[in-house]
Amino acid sequence: MRAGKFLAGCCLALIVTINLHAQSAPAVLTLKQCVETALKNNMDVKLADLNSQRDFISLRGAKGAMLPSLIGDVRHNLRQGRTIDYSNNSYTNTNNTAADISLSADVTLFNGFRLFNNLKARQYMFDAGRMEWQQARDMLTLNVILAYLDVLSFTDVLQQTEQLTEVTQKQVDRLAIMHEEGAIKPSDYFDLKGQLAANKLSLIDTRNQLNNARLRLAQLMNITYDESLTVERIGLEQFDMTYSTTPDAVYQSALEQLAQVKAVDLVKKSAEKDVKAARGGLFPTVSLGAGYNTSYQSIFVDTANKKIPYFDQLKNNRGTNVGVGVYIPFMSGFQNRNRLSLSKIALKEAEYYAENTRIQLRQNIERDHLNMTATLNRYQALVDQVGSYAENFRAAEVRFNNGASNSVDYLIAKNKLDNSKIDLIIARYDFLLRTRILDYYQGKLSW
Repeated sequence: MRAGKFLAGCCLALIVTINLHAQSAPAVLTLKQCVETALKNNMDVKLADLNSQRDFISLRGAKGAMLPSLIGDVRHNLRQGRTIDYSNNSYTNTNNTAADISLSADVTLFNGFRLFNNLKARQYMFDAGRMEWQQARDMLTLNVILAYLDVLSFTDVLQQTEQLTEVTQKQVDRLAIMHEEGAIKPSDYFDLKGQLAANKLSLIDTRNQLNNARLRLAQLMNITYDESLTVERIGLEQFDMTYSTTPDAVYQSALEQLAQVKAVDLVKKSAEKDVKAARGGLFPTVSLGAGYNTSYQSIFVDTANKKIPYFDQLKNNRGTNVGVGVYIPFMSGFQNRNRLSLSKIALKEAEYYAENTRIQLRQNIERDHLNMTATLNRYQALVDQVGSYAENFRAAEVRFNNGASNSVDYLIAKNKLDNSKIDLIIARYDFLLRTRILDYYQGKLSW
């Protein structure tokens, strides 16, 4: 009985362990999932969206300032106390209910187009804010793609290093038997053991680099880091090792597509309208106003000494007014002049920033295109090098296994092939990274 319970308990524990393992097993993240998660969680993108909402409220306020003002005022008062009756010059106690009702409207006819230009400035600033929000999204997308490729790159390097270590381990195991039998020189055996230790150190370094790449990707997605984070592989058929676009073509496309360029141009347009709006403050403001008012007093009586009804008084006491006002800013402590001067400085800053953005953009494109070309040339040279070193190692391995060469020649050939294979992996992903950067400039990021 006890044996049966013990067996059942073991089975239950095994089932729970398997279930927990299945639940904790990480899902393979696609590039699309990584980008969408980052866009959802990233604080910079969220803050850029809030800034855009703030700009929209400013735009809505500028639109409202263009509309006529309409104000209604209804007041009812109850007055109690002693007052003088001037008919007989004596004090009387009175209770009086009074009402005042008014409605006024005002519209600006002319103010140097200040309101109109302010509206256009806020519209351009809102559009610029949306472009800055898009720029934040594009930059985050690019960084996620680069981090994703880094994870793939170090994953491939790790696999390659593990294969190389496995090959070295087999050679060490084989030579260990021969060393015990005295069939080889001790130096050959210990040279291979030293190489195995070097391969294991490379494994440690590569795992650390892979974990750092995973950490960066997790931080970009704003999720908890997990060293088991796994991303979907990219097949070799997806590696397009060509890129024929010129730096000038990339730059011209960036001027039309890049949200960063659109944003600085819109900020400059907003600053131009701000200057015109500030200049409008130097002109007179002409406005048209109109109003309606009426009132009620409970103490009012007619000729028969009867109280006049509420609505009769409102009808009898109504009045209207209409008028034109002119506000001329002869002297305002130079506030309008200073506002105009500051807006001109802000415009200059916006122009300089837009120009500098284009300068930096061109320089970055020229640098990144040059690096991309150099990386492609390096990759093509490494393809030939791997082929040559593979053939050289094949021959060296045959000679070493047959005792026709020593461990030094074997290790030299092996290290050359191992290093060139790893360099080829790194070069392939490095080229992809640089092409994705050039795609970003042209607004062609995709996942």
